[in-house]
Amino acid sequence: MKKLIEPLTERLLLRQWCNEDRAPFAELNADPRVMKYFPGIQTRQESDASVDRASAHIAEHGWGFWALERLEDNRFIGFVGIKHAPEELPFSPCVEIGWRLGVSYWGHGYATEAARASLDVAFQVLGLNEVVSFAVVNNRPSRVVMERLGMREDPQTFEHPLLPEGSPLRRHCLYRLRAAEWRRDNKPD
Repeated sequence: MKKLIEPLTERLLLRQWCNEDRAPFAELNADPRVMKYFPGIQTRQESDASVDRASAHIAEHGWGFWALERLEDNRFIGFVGIKHAPEELPFSPCVEIGWRLGVSYWGHGYATEAARASLDVAFQVLGLNEVVSFAVVNNRPSRVVMERLGMREDPQTFEHPLLPEGSPLRRHCLYRLRAAEWRRDNKPD
């Protein structure tokens, strides 16, 4: 197991998952509003399997899709983080940044705040050259977060190979952020 990295922001803790996160994460994954741009809502078993995969990635690498905890009340509100993207993607190998928050936590800047902390880890701690993010083309909320992070959209879309042919969710956009761009935009004053 690698040394565990748990970023802390003014309002949020990005941490390893615990058993108490499973029920609220399953509730989040069963909400059609949260899962609008995914193939469907998740069963409790599917949600728990997602937690297991995220936990295993963090245990192996020290970082990943962290459980996101709001500091003011220690409430689990979703996940944000960086992880190795699936190897089936046409631009792999790479590290992706992603997020999923419960509806009541939308619109408070939590995803952007936690994603910035994740990018700090990617570029300052891990020394990565690039981080990518991708979403269904019409997933405007996620694309707005990507743009707030300074990510740049690739001109070409791609067909997500893990989604079935003909799925309206198959066409994805890809955003990239290179370390040099991040450093330029995040220089200390």
